[in-house]
Amino acid sequence: MRLAKVIGTVTLSHSIAEIEAATLKVVVPLALDELEKQDTESPDFLVMWDEMGARNGDVVALSEGGEAAQPFRPAIKPVDAYNAAILDEIDLS
Repeated sequence: MRLAKVIGTVTLSHSIAEIEAATLKVVVPLALDELEKQDTESPDFLVMWDEMGARNGDVVALSEGGEAAQPFRPAIKPVDAYNAAILDEIDLS
């Protein structure tokens, strides 16, 4: 599980049935030093499946890989990252 910051929403012009009605968000993974300031300059991003309603600027906990598809079993979903939690507060002390 990693922490990431939501920076946008994905809009598809064509979709497949497996992800119809999905909400997809663009997130940037945060390293420990980036968590302190909750900002990053990383060009890397992920597309995350979001059923919790995360907004731009929210910090989320996401699962990746095979674990990201587990909430949909036995259905098969082409998911690389799944929003597991929206974090209200982070205490690094």
